[in-house]
Amino acid sequence: MNELESLKNKIKYRSSYRGTKEMDLLLSSFTSKHIDTLSHDELNKLDDFMNCSDEDISNFYLNKRPIPFFDDKKILGLFRVHKIE
Repeated sequence: MNELESLKNKIKYRSSYRGTKEMDLLLSSFTSKHIDTLSHDELNKLDDFMNCSDEDISNFYLNKRPIPFFDDKKILGLFRVHKIE
């Protein structure tokens, strides 16, 4: 397995096992939708996004509050408009 595939697998795993079922569904659907369209650098940013707390991610998604220490415009823009299908 190459580095890119390893990174994708890490992100997929981390998006699916967050601690709450709601966050698992939200982040795993977001990841599944976008993971194959992102560049290697963008995947690294997505990995950083997965390090954010569930509370920060939820507050951003529901209330549009900034996430401390994460400001990647592309990832946040994609996430802001994401809907679970």
